[in-house]
This record gives sequence, structure tokens and C-alpha cells, in this order.
Amino acid sequence: MKGRGDRPARVGERIREELSLLLQRKARDPGLSSVTITEVSVTPDLKIAHVNYSALVAPDERRGVAQALRRSEGFLRRELGKVLDLRYAPELQFHYDDSFDRGARIDAILRGIAGEKGGPGEG
Repeated sequence: MKGRGDRPARVGERIREELSLLLQRKARDPGLSSVTITEVSVTPDLKIAHVNYSALVAPDERRGVAQALRRSEGFLRRELGKVLDLRYAPELQFHYDDSFDRGARIDAILRGIAGEKGGPGEG
């Protein structure tokens, strides 16, 4: 069984790539137009894929994006099953990735601090 430890990581990366393509090319739901798949981690038995996503929408519209992903889960899983060479298409569990939001908030704080000091060149 040597070399099997990285298989979930490889499958996760392949799922991320395929999901991104499916969302760009085949998904018809307008709620999915702003979704970006950031990371996919797969359980060791390859039966569950935890899909992290971000969406360029207002915070109050995120619930609609999550609902659109849940509505499309069956379609996305079926399409993944066609392109992946796996015995079973993994169950997709979607999780919102707020790292971009946190990064923007930190950036705004740092810009505010730099502005208080009189400019970015000082300090």
C-alpha cells in the first residue's frame, strides 16, 4: 500500500478542477455564476468531498448561493461521476470559505493604521 497516502489529496485537486469547469460551462443556475471553488478535501475512503467555496456577492446574498449549490449538488455529483475514474462519485458537502473576507478586513485595518501615521512611507 505504499504511496496511497496522497491519493485523497490528488482526488480532491481533480474534483476542484472539474467542479470549477462544471460551474463555468454547464451549471445553469444564475446563483452559481459568482462561485469560486477554493479547496476540496476528500475523506480517506473517497466517499465525501468537503468543498470550500467563495462567492463575490454581498453578505446577505450568501444564503442564496448556498441554496443554489445544494440544489445543484445532484447534478454536480452526477457530472463528476462521469469524468472521474472512481468507483463511487463522492458526496459533496459545501462550506463557505471566508478567508478572502478576513484578508480584505485585515487589509482595510492595515490601510487605516498607515493612514493614521500620515502615509505608507512613514514608520
